[in-house]
Amino acid sequence: MRLRSIRRTSRPATVAGALAVAAVAVAGSVAAANPAPAVPHTAAASAASVPRLVVPDLIAAGPGSVTAADLARLRKLSQVRSVLPVDGARITVNGKPLTVISATASALRPWTPPVTAASATVWRGFAAGDLITTAAAARTLRLSHGAYPVAAAVRTTIRFGGTALLGVTGVDAIVNEATARRLGLVRNVAVLVNAPAADMTKLAAQVSAVLGKQSRVVRLVPVIAGTTLPVDAHPPTGRPGSYLALFQESAAQYCPGLSWTVLAAIGQIESGDGANTGPSSAGALGPMQFLPSTWRVWGIDAFGETGPPDIMNPYDAVPSAAELLCASGAAQGGQGLRQAIFAYNHATWYVNEVLTLAAEYARESG
Repeated sequence: MRLRSIRRTSRPATVAGALAVAAVAVAGSVAAANPAPAVPHTAAASAASVPRLVVPDLIAAGPGSVTAADLARLRKLSQVRSVLPVDGARITVNGKPLTVISATASALRPWTPPVTAASATVWRGFAAGDLITTAAAARTLRLSHGAYPVAAAVRTTIRFGGTALLGVTGVDAIVNEATARRLGLVRNVAVLVNAPAADMTKLAAQVSAVLGKQSRVVRLVPVIAGTTLPVDAHPPTGRPGSYLALFQESAAQYCPGLSWTVLAAIGQIESGDGANTGPSSAGALGPMQFLPSTWRVWGIDAFGETGPPDIMNPYDAVPSAAELLCASGAAQGGQGLRQAIFAYNHATWYVNEVLTLAAEYARESG
């Protein structure tokens, strides 16, 4: 994504035009544009403290700032689950241009790739007001440690806080809101849109209609076919402390051979990893959206949970989904995996969406 440079003036900086978004981008991550919710029932607070997994499907900008009315209209579009307005601009750091965006940690962290969202080091630096860049940007700008000169709405310095996967091609760096204000970044210059299962061509047209004729809308998640999904041979052990670890351990323990990325994709599409636990129009419940009749057959206790299996508890629901998928042939990969996903939700679009999203998680996790 490319934003025009900020000019230094005595008045608040403005960006003379929308952003031009570059080429194809990816993004895997962890929840919606809200603070991470408490995980239901007996699930530990440690799991609730890490955002859910979600992927931005589109990035868009109008000729001016994205307004509250624009955001309200975007949220009402069919299939849109979450939107995230971001501040941003094209600035100069250490004498070279850098595209930077900003939002609160609770809002931005969910939209970053899984490995970034799960990194305490990244978010400590972010909270401290540091500049977090991509590895490529750090090399280009020759950043290693310490403070560097910045030319934005003001001339100042900024401390380099390290590198991370950010998930949107063209976005070089992120900063927190306090630093954004200090630099004079443009408020609500763009918006990320999450809409699993949407017709992206139709959605892009709808988003453009909301933001105006001069808006730019780019799809961030390409349709991916034939991708080999990673199977984690050495997942973390013990009680999972995040949704990422929960998906990894559930796949390894309850369906060896199944990629954790498939569970992560299903969790996102079904409920936004616990954001929308139902009941659905069909009566499905919980973070993995089981029908009660299916839950009575496949629901299990896992990770130290006791008592009747709880359809609302991710520590029970995610391993149960892994077992159900495994019984349908998911561990075989290939056509067996497609058939297992179809058995989970009888729709071809659903199978394609799960595999596309899983491939994005795989790409961003390394």
